[in-house]
Amino acid sequence: MNPITEDDIANYLANTPDFFERHAQLLAQVQLTSPHGSRAVSLQERQAEMLRDKIKALEHRIIEMVRAGTENVVTADRLQRWTRDLLTWRDPRGLPWEIINGLHTQFMVPQTGIKLWDLDPAYADESYAQNVSDDLKALTESLTTPYVGLNSGFEAASWLNDPQQAVSLALVPLRAEPGQGAFGLLVLASPDAQRYHADMGTDFLERIAQLAAAALTRLRAA
Repeated sequence: MNPITEDDIANYLANTPDFFERHAQLLAQVQLTSPHGSRAVSLQERQAEMLRDKIKALEHRIIEMVRAGTENVVTADRLQRWTRDLLTWRDPRGLPWEIINGLHTQFMVPQTGIKLWDLDPAYADESYAQNVSDDLKALTESLTTPYVGLNSGFEAASWLNDPQQAVSLALVPLRAEPGQGAFGLLVLASPDAQRYHADMGTDFLERIAQLAAAALTRLRAA
């Protein structure tokens, strides 16, 4: 005969819920070690401790959910203000600067930059329409989603006021419509290596790109 194992006992108790009704005295006799010290506690007290731990874990989850919800509301308000500013901006020539300044002020991005191409000839002399290499255009075209990660010497970092402080980057391609060719690139940079990292989601950056690209169609060649 095979010896009875702990699993056998556990399965028996799990499948015999009335066991402790028939042997109620055992509940008072069983002594367990408390996780909060070396003292022995009764089974009922151990169960109460387990419930308190579960309640604390649930409380922490609720706090995190409330915090995340509050942050989402704040971000939505900032996005709305930034979008409103783009919609009411009357000078197409200065719109690219308004876009990156808004990203800097509304979303506390330490450094921002932008380059555009295939614009109306009226804007060809603007600094945001100059000095864009074919390699940079090819890189932008290859990005189906924003690049987020460490700065490994990207050309786009040279557009920033202080490239040496651009430790992590987000490179955000601008397209008039999904699937169309890119006509520009936004670069967001931070001295914090974890501000933009490979594991972060890019949904918010893609929304930023869609809004910026829609506003910038006013500058494009017919």
